[in-house]
Amino acid sequence: MRQRKIKNAAPTLLQQAGVIIEPVRLELPDQPIVLEIGSGKGDFIIQMARDYPDKSFYALEINANVLYRILQKKEAEKLNNLTIILGDANDLLTYFAEHSIAEIYLNFSDPWPKKRHHKRRLTYKSFLELYKRILKGNGFIQFRTDHLDLFAASIESFDLQPHFILIEVNYDLPLGKYVTEYEQKKRPSGPIYQLRAKVESDDS
Repeated sequence: MRQRKIKNAAPTLLQQAGVIIEPVRLELPDQPIVLEIGSGKGDFIIQMARDYPDKSFYALEINANVLYRILQKKEAEKLNNLTIILGDANDLLTYFAEHSIAEIYLNFSDPWPKKRHHKRRLTYKSFLELYKRILKGNGFIQFRTDHLDLFAASIESFDLQPHFILIEVNYDLPLGKYVTEYEQKKRPSGPIYQLRAKVESDDS
């Protein structure tokens, strides 16, 4: 379903509210950095930012109208440890220095089912290379989806990436505390799949 346009989601208004709207190098605080790529309406990262005030959270979302919902929730809960970015995952190395991220979350990313679009998948090998560069040694990435073909392809991508070690492959993830709106909607329809992979440290 197409997301309706929101007047207050204009980039200039988002910027006035503190949203990062252009690819710039971010000044990161001296605490663990957590990044969610494709944050949607923000339920997952809002819940995590609320529970872990000693970490800094970054929500990256490409759709301004969807991102506005994250901003509303952040302001309502006064979450000073959450930064919202209107941007594209292709620009990760502009936003983040190498080896600066402790955790990356990919929740229900677009499956891009047509073969000619597979390079756009956020678990495609080119994106895994980006994640490897921004993750700290022993940092991890967690991927969650309800799309079995995408999940199988993602497992293969991680297996072929020499710098990642799969530490979890779950074909029927139990309901947890941190969920997206999409997961809440889709759970009655079938299983949720999750993998977690750790990047090898430079000392490994």
